[in-house]
Amino acid sequence: MIELRPITILLVEDDPADQKLIKVSLESQLVANDLYVVNTGEEGMDFLHQRGDYSSVVPRPDLILLDLNMPGMGGKEFLKRIKDDKNLKQIPVVIVTTSDLEKDIIDSYDLQASGYVRKPVTLDGFKEVMKKIGEYWFVLCKRPPKEC
Repeated sequence: MIELRPITILLVEDDPADQKLIKVSLESQLVANDLYVVNTGEEGMDFLHQRGDYSSVVPRPDLILLDLNMPGMGGKEFLKRIKDDKNLKQIPVVIVTTSDLEKDIIDSYDLQASGYVRKPVTLDGFKEVMKKIGEYWFVLCKRPPKEC
């Protein structure tokens, strides 16, 4: 097994079942030291800007895993706001969604998503996806320092 560097992941996902699958998958792959979960795009923005319930010091994530289809601020709007923010745009954002519509894929990459993954149906599928995400983003890729 490849040893992964310590990382912080922000999961922006409204479905509790998918939150749990992703959490269990990450833990089984030893991918994240810290996983923070928010239910909406609005909560994600509060987390990143340390507002509201997240006004205490929260770490800047090394990676954001983002669902597209959420109530309120959807994933595309959330992604657009991050990539328009000079203080946040360096954070890689991987879309993890049920949609395999070509328009969603194209729109996500146009908005500077770092990757697009269709959610697997099974726990084993989630484990494999999280393993590959961890190996790619935290072993193979160089990331900017958190201070950027």
